[in-house]
Amino acid sequence: MTQRITVVPVEGRTVPDPEAGDLLPVEGRQVTFNAWWQRRQNDGDITLQTEQSTTTHQAFTA
Repeated sequence: MTQRITVVPVEGRTVPDPEAGDLLPVEGRQVTFNAWWQRRQNDGDITLQTEQSTTTHQAFTA
């Protein structure tokens, strides 16, 4: 299974997205984690955006 991550370019950086064929938008994008994105992170070009769970838990009463 491939890992999906959300990456955001560091302020002032333009980062190509080879999968989409364009530049990574300022608000970030969900991508498949691979060596390309690992190198961008190591070089300080991107940050990983932590995703907050949007699911809610409901109590069921019988």
